[in-house]
Amino acid sequence: MKNKQLYFAMLMVGMALGTAWAIRGQFGHEHGAAWAGAIGSLSVLLVAKRADWYAKAFAATLAGAIGWGLGGLASYGIVVGYGRGIELVNVYYGLLMLFVIGGLYGFVGGGLFGLALENSAAKPVKWHEVIIEMVVGAIVFYFFMIEEFEWRMTPPRSEMWAACFGSAVALTWYLVRNKHYSALRVAVFTGLGGGFGFGFGNFLQVLGHISGIKFNFWNVMEYSLGFFGGLGMTYGTLTSQWEKTDDAQPKSKVWFPLLMVVLVIPFIVWDQSFDLERLQGIFSKLALAEDSPVLVGVQWTSIGLVVAFTAFWWVRFYQNKPNPLAYSANEIYTLFLGHWGLYVMFSLLVTGAFMSGYRIEQYLYIVNWVIVALLIGKAQPEFSAKPLAPKKWGVNFGILLVVFALLTLILINSHDELKGAQKRFGVPPPVEEAK
Repeated sequence: MKNKQLYFAMLMVGMALGTAWAIRGQFGHEHGAAWAGAIGSLSVLLVAKRADWYAKAFAATLAGAIGWGLGGLASYGIVVGYGRGIELVNVYYGLLMLFVIGGLYGFVGGGLFGLALENSAAKPVKWHEVIIEMVVGAIVFYFFMIEEFEWRMTPPRSEMWAACFGSAVALTWYLVRNKHYSALRVAVFTGLGGGFGFGFGNFLQVLGHISGIKFNFWNVMEYSLGFFGGLGMTYGTLTSQWEKTDDAQPKSKVWFPLLMVVLVIPFIVWDQSFDLERLQGIFSKLALAEDSPVLVGVQWTSIGLVVAFTAFWWVRFYQNKPNPLAYSANEIYTLFLGHWGLYVMFSLLVTGAFMSGYRIEQYLYIVNWVIVALLIGKAQPEFSAKPLAPKKWGVNFGILLVVFALLTLILINSHDELKGAQKRFGVPPPVEEAK
């Protein structure tokens, strides 16, 4: 594979997933992560330019969305605070734990996405086994790691990262046992990218804060997670060996993932993010009264967009298609830009950025969207299969440990203790106050 084309494809996906993950900052939780993961998955399908993958676009996108969304179970607010301290052990610990959390986002997201790409009539994925094993893994690992051994990452907050870790272990065992090695490669590199991106993003966030520049550097951290996760997801996909699958899919296998991607996930984001009380708190910063008709207008506009986009996608990608159905590159391009564009519009609406320029990062989302829209079609990938290399992965992980140590030294020598700093070691365990 020509390195320039590989790097260009990686850049396009990195920008798409990075922007989507930054947008996710307005919504948070599993549903926000799932929408971002869907956008990242669609961008990989676009740069890959494989007709057989277009046919399974909705299934692969849903798998990637669910995988990235599962990581949203983990709490990381206090972990980010560890990186704002001045003690080497606490700051280094914070960066490493963000690597773990970001790695879980990427590993499960990339793994399920890759598994959907490998799914075929000749080698079908037993999704019921995947789900059962991941659920059992989550329960078992959480019980032993947290309840029995009390290996707490971020007391007194939720320790659901352990459940995510158990799911990742179970997924790994399924991939290895059933020889889904390409999906495993995607999982590993997406996990490495997401993990590094989260830790490095916190480094950037702290330096940005002490710079005094008026900007949302928390959003920079979020962009970093998605950007590097996208780099890893693309690299893992384009350097793995994939069997040719069918260029068309029966409609019976499309309607469910289609509705999950374009309706259910956006509706949950709307339901959890556009409640009146939250909007009143946000728009009070814009000097709007609590009974302003603008708030109701934002609610109805956002849900109206979900309904309108869903109807369009349903007609375009299902109702007007023959059985079995297939999709073209232009159709996937339209879906990608539209689904991502709706997420951008949601962000502009929920923050009030459509009527005030107080959140400048919101307009950078539009800039990223335009750049990717203009350039992603120029990606010309050449797949270059590489074998599994666990020893090399171990060396790379060791290098990352050294890199995080260097970043830690820079941070602890760049500032005094910052507001919001947390300590994991050297102080009594914190107690969560009753609300």
